[in-house]
Amino acid sequence: MTALPGPLRSMVFRNEDLPALFHHTDAIAIARQREAVNTTRGQLVLLVLGTVPAALPWHVRTGPVELLDAIGVLAYTGVLVTTFLASRRKAKSHWQLNRSAAEFIKSICWRYAVHGSPFDTAVPHPEAVFASRLEEGLQELRKVGWADPRDELDGSGDGLITESMRELRDKAFTVRKETYIRDRLIEQRRWYRRRLQVSRRGAFVWSSTIAALTAPALVLGVFQTFGAGRSFALTGTLSAAAAACLAWNEMRRHHPLISAHSLVETDLESMQAAMETTLTERQWPVAVFETERIVSPEHTDWLARHRM
Repeated sequence: MTALPGPLRSMVFRNEDLPALFHHTDAIAIARQREAVNTTRGQLVLLVLGTVPAALPWHVRTGPVELLDAIGVLAYTGVLVTTFLASRRKAKSHWQLNRSAAEFIKSICWRYAVHGSPFDTAVPHPEAVFASRLEEGLQELRKVGWADPRDELDGSGDGLITESMRELRDKAFTVRKETYIRDRLIEQRRWYRRRLQVSRRGAFVWSSTIAALTAPALVLGVFQTFGAGRSFALTGTLSAAAAACLAWNEMRRHHPLISAHSLVETDLESMQAAMETTLTERQWPVAVFETERIVSPEHTDWLARHRM
């Protein structure tokens, strides 16, 4: 945490000021996300590659082996192997569980540091309440398969309330409000705005690619329908490639996330306006709690699933 000059010594609170448990789960989530995404990408590429030999008019034979067909065999074998390994490693499940854990830890640490509900100023023994609420939340994640890493961390997970969190909690309301708005709320708004732009670009690129692959397949199909040409094996490869692009686009959820990220960014904008103008110290704990609910992954996922 960095102190800024001023009569109230405004503070800067970053991810670096969060406990080691957050950084550990965040790192696992990033690694497992990368693994899950790369595995899916590899499977789709191999499935398309497997259709290519049948679409080519050439034959390359070495003894009893047709080399091009062998490429297809290897590609389909690769799909089966990666599918088996993915079912054993469960990268997607670990990614989602650790991401939920990391965001939960970050949220509860912010709420504690700035007196957000249920850690408002009037609560006696906020450290005990923090420990209890943290354990309750992590226990729910353990029930669905999250591997608690605290026994493996140095100090067995001690120090979940960092010195920076204590320092920010001891500041005046105006300092806590300024820090939260600047370093949490505005940072989250920027993140959702960036992700909105990424989703829009992704939706455009992959929708265009699907159309570009489907159009020639349609033309070749029309030719075959009216007997204007021979049978085109290439249509199978084009269809497989278009299906792979469609599956990738659905896996990345570009279209539903456009709407979800836009709604969250709008809600955060409204919350920021209220916090900077009409919000009183008495209303502050509930407002922080509501802001943390808005930025939670579960809320974004719900919007992505139900928003048309």
